[in-house]
Amino acid sequence: MSLHGPFRAGERVQLTGPKGRVSTIHLQPGEVYHTHRGAVPHDDVLGLEDGSVVHGSDGSEYLCLRPLLTDVVMSMPRGAAIIYPKDAAQILAKTDIRPGATVIEAGVGSGALSLWLLRALAGSGRLVSFERRDEFADVAAGNVVSVMGERPANWDLHIGDLIDVLPDAVPAGTADRCVLDMLAPWECVDVVAEALAPGAVLTCYVATVTQLSRLAEAIRATGHFTDPTSDETIVRGWHVEGLAVRPDHRMVAHTAFLLTCRRLAPGAVLPAKKQRASKTEYSAEDVELWTPGALGDRGVSDKVLRKRARRAQRGAEFALQAGRTDRTRNGEHPETDEHPETDGQRDTASDTAQPSFDSDADTREDRA
Repeated sequence: MSLHGPFRAGERVQLTGPKGRVSTIHLQPGEVYHTHRGAVPHDDVLGLEDGSVVHGSDGSEYLCLRPLLTDVVMSMPRGAAIIYPKDAAQILAKTDIRPGATVIEAGVGSGALSLWLLRALAGSGRLVSFERRDEFADVAAGNVVSVMGERPANWDLHIGDLIDVLPDAVPAGTADRCVLDMLAPWECVDVVAEALAPGAVLTCYVATVTQLSRLAEAIRATGHFTDPTSDETIVRGWHVEGLAVRPDHRMVAHTAFLLTCRRLAPGAVLPAKKQRASKTEYSAEDVELWTPGALGDRGVSDKVLRKRARRAQRGAEFALQAGRTDRTRNGEHPETDEHPETDGQRDTASDTAQPSFDSDADTREDRA
């Protein structure tokens, strides 16, 4: 697809309306793009330079740009949830995707990550993708072709379970990189380890903490990889307009965790990592050492407790006094109570019924 020059028929164009709303269309002669504000004929866009402005039938202005890959993956048809650009960028960096590499991708989904990987491979190397569901594979293939303009010669898309299909698709020890985006990647760690060459990079994309924990322990249990590292990427935009400089009210926060490790050479044993004992390794003696007494945590003395109790009582008295003052200002008479009974009658009634707020206040005053 062309990077510059006039817009041509069949190209994808991004239209930005007066309120910043973005729409993506494929230019076709004679077609019309309709909005609630009016219409924009495709013929008005065809032949214009990238970055031009056209007017709709109502006079609204629309900025015309060739969309970036970031824009495309966010607007293209989806069969499954996509990997967001912020995570895709981290995957490319952490997995060290480069031209000439043989890359395994499991869990194609809608093809968003496939596009990023193919872009990084730059027409060389090989991308071997696996998808279990036919309908997702169809969506991904369509999206890739719509962006690339053709089916890439270095892209192989296989339908089936990774455990069953990978050994026949990729010879053992020949893959340089692997990216897993699936529900249970720990089930495929062994077959992936067989396909990866020594020093190869494995990156896994998982959504939840429980998945992250189980996957990390499964990788450690194989003994074929370095100790995995994990993180997440959070992106926060900023509003910058004159002196109004502040974070945006909305942000793309957690989408997934990325776990990365590297393949060890056959027969290699990962050196033991020397570190302080973690909370996962403890004994009964350790628990005893963490008790307040062992740590020298001094308890509060009775004298301090009495002092704090007096302070609390004084605070309560201030609050009650303020309440009585407010009721007096409102014309009420808390001293005489709003019930006509005598003091003796009121005391008798309080033994058999829930006291009102005023009688409760009077009782506290008597105790004081």
